[in-house]
Amino acid sequence: MIRFILNQKEINTTLPPGMLLLDFIRYHEHLKGTKIGCREGDCGACTVLIGEIKNEKLSYTGATSCLMAIGNAQGKHIVTIEGLNLAGLNAVQQAFADEGATQCGFCTPGFIVSLAGFCTDDKSPSYEKAIDSVNGNICRCTGYKSIERAAQRINTLLLQRGGKPALQFAVDHNILPEYFLQAEEKLRSLNDPPAVPLPEITGNKFLSGGTDLYVQQHDTMPYEQIGFLFDRKDMKGISKDGNICTMGAASTVTDIAESPVFRDHFPALPKYIRLVSSTQIRNMATVGGNFTNASPIGDLTIFFLALNAQLTLRNQKGKRNIALKDLYKGYKNLDKLPDEIIEKITFDLPGKNDLFNFEKVSKRTCLDIASVNSAICLGIDGELISRAGLSAGGVGPIPLYLSKSSAFLKGKKITGDMVEELIQVVQTEISPISDARGSASYKRLLLSQFIKAHFITLFPALPVQQLMTVPA
Repeated sequence: MIRFILNQKEINTTLPPGMLLLDFIRYHEHLKGTKIGCREGDCGACTVLIGEIKNEKLSYTGATSCLMAIGNAQGKHIVTIEGLNLAGLNAVQQAFADEGATQCGFCTPGFIVSLAGFCTDDKSPSYEKAIDSVNGNICRCTGYKSIERAAQRINTLLLQRGGKPALQFAVDHNILPEYFLQAEEKLRSLNDPPAVPLPEITGNKFLSGGTDLYVQQHDTMPYEQIGFLFDRKDMKGISKDGNICTMGAASTVTDIAESPVFRDHFPALPKYIRLVSSTQIRNMATVGGNFTNASPIGDLTIFFLALNAQLTLRNQKGKRNIALKDLYKGYKNLDKLPDEIIEKITFDLPGKNDLFNFEKVSKRTCLDIASVNSAICLGIDGELISRAGLSAGGVGPIPLYLSKSSAFLKGKKITGDMVEELIQVVQTEISPISDARGSASYKRLLLSQFIKAHFITLFPALPVQQLMTVPA
């Protein structure tokens, strides 16, 4: 039995837990405001809010219901566009109407839901945050300036909030219906069974966030026997012990973005995170899922390869450890048994003498998969590199840890000539192919430019004239 709250209604269903939330909303509950668009999490037309109690507090995040199994809705508050309705237009809807921010109206419910979610956040509002809250919503006909004006109106309203709790303010100012104020109590009641040990993970498919699995296998996933991983407490959390970071494999990209550990040790983290998908997908996509998906251009995989991350795999027979760089044996071929899952990830955090950088290029700057991506982590001892990790995606059949290039860097002095030599070594380790994201020669050039970008970014005093030269 799957139990959750849909708007104001408690749901108890025995439907297959792999059924998509989007289909349940539209075809079983007949709430047609949530639209079917791309079914790949790209357009945001199916956006819903997910309310759950985290750290003893109710919080809401956006999610694309076209990639979310109803099994992952267990114990949560799901809010569709209908769940935001008042007797008249709510404040967000009114702002869209007044600013002419809707034309055909197909994308509008997703925008409204995303902006309403922005209004539930107790953190200080800003226009930039308001715009960022709709970064996973695409409009094909209205034009974004009117939508931006509507977001500006909502942000101006929120600036009056002062110290009042966000949900209370949103109810008082006709942004959200009053029932939101009882949602926390209802969720606590819904999630108040006697304490029991976590069940064994069983099934012929393992599912975390589903942001790629449902894209690849959308026809079959609803009927699989699924072992759900996303909400397991033993696979959550990001902690630090000395200079070692331990992270549950079900931690999401958003968990990374909001983690004090990551923010302290990766000063440019917001810039990197912005390049990874959209807010809705970041709220769902997990680190372990990114690794096991084994895409040659997985952003998180490339990020953690440069950090020489170590994995703990487990099944019912026990646990074993393996380096992330040793997980990939060939295209979509992993050193992992079918019944094994990634339980946790550990890695050395960059210290005061370490430098890290991540680069990515895609056809669109944001909300797109990479043509090529790369990360580097360097330990610096005076003028020399004491240790190095260099990774690259999109230039081979697997996510690549560039072992020869990493070894080449150790003991080297940082100069423009050294960078050029490094690029020559890098070129011997890659084997890109031409595809929809670029020709093989383009990808080789792009990775060479990334190597230069790593050193220009990390060593601003390095003479860059030579590095800025693009080969003919």
